[in-house]
Amino acid sequence: MRSVQARKLLRGLVVATSAWAALTAAHAGLFADDDARRAILEMRQRFDTLQAAQTKQASDASKSLLDLQTQIESLRSDLATLRGQNEQLTQDVANLQQQQKTISQNLSAQLAATQPTQVTVDGQTFSATPQEKADYEAALATFRQGDFAGAQTAFTSFIQKYPQSGYNPSALFWLGNAQYATRDYKGAIGNFRALVAQSPTHARAPESVLSIANCQIELGDTKAARKTLGDLLKAYPQSEAAQAAKERLAKLK
Repeated sequence: MRSVQARKLLRGLVVATSAWAALTAAHAGLFADDDARRAILEMRQRFDTLQAAQTKQASDASKSLLDLQTQIESLRSDLATLRGQNEQLTQDVANLQQQQKTISQNLSAQLAATQPTQVTVDGQTFSATPQEKADYEAALATFRQGDFAGAQTAFTSFIQKYPQSGYNPSALFWLGNAQYATRDYKGAIGNFRALVAQSPTHARAPESVLSIANCQIELGDTKAARKTLGDLLKAYPQSEAAQAAKERLAKLK
C-alpha cells in the first residue's frame, strides 16, 4: 500500500518536474524571441539611419556637383565674353592704328603740299610751294591753249597772290604777251617794263625790251620804238633779241 502510494507520489513528482521544466523552457524561449526582435529593430534603425545619411550625402554631393557644373558653365560664359571683348579690343586697336596711319599720311601730304621745293624757270632757280608751281603752270597752260584773255586773268591773279614769287618775272613776260595778243599794247608795255626794272638780268629781259618796241610800233610811235631798240642793242648786245632789233631798226629807217 505504501509502495503504491510512493509510486504515485513519485510519478506525480516526475510530471510536476517535467511540467516545470517545460514551463521554464517556454519562458526562456519567450525571452529569447524578444531579444531577437529587439536586436532586429535596432539593426533596422541603424540601417535606416545609415541609409538616410548616405542618401543625404548623395543629395549633398549631387547638389555640390550641380553647383560646380553651374560655376563651370558660368566661367565658360565669362571666358567667352572676355574673348569676345578681347577680339573687339583687338579690332578697335587695329582700327585706331589705321586711323592714325591715315591721319599721319594726310598730314604728311598736307605738309608736302606746303613745303617749298627748288624749281628752275627761264634759267632762274628759286624756292616755290607746290601750289605756287601749280598755279603758274595752269596760267601758262591757258596761254599756250590760245586763251589769251583767260591767261591775262590767270597771270594777274598769280602776281597778286604771290607778290614775292620767283615766278613773277616770267609771269610778267607771259602776261605782257597775252595783252599784246589781245591788242592791249599799253598794258603790255607796262608789264614788260616792270619785268626789266625788277630783273634786268633775267633771261626774258631782252625779249621784253623787244616786245616794248613792237607794242610802240603797233601804236604808231616809231620814234619811241627806235629809241627802245637802240637801248636794247646797248643793254643786251649779245642777245638774240638784239639781232632782231637790228633788223627792225633797218626797216624803220
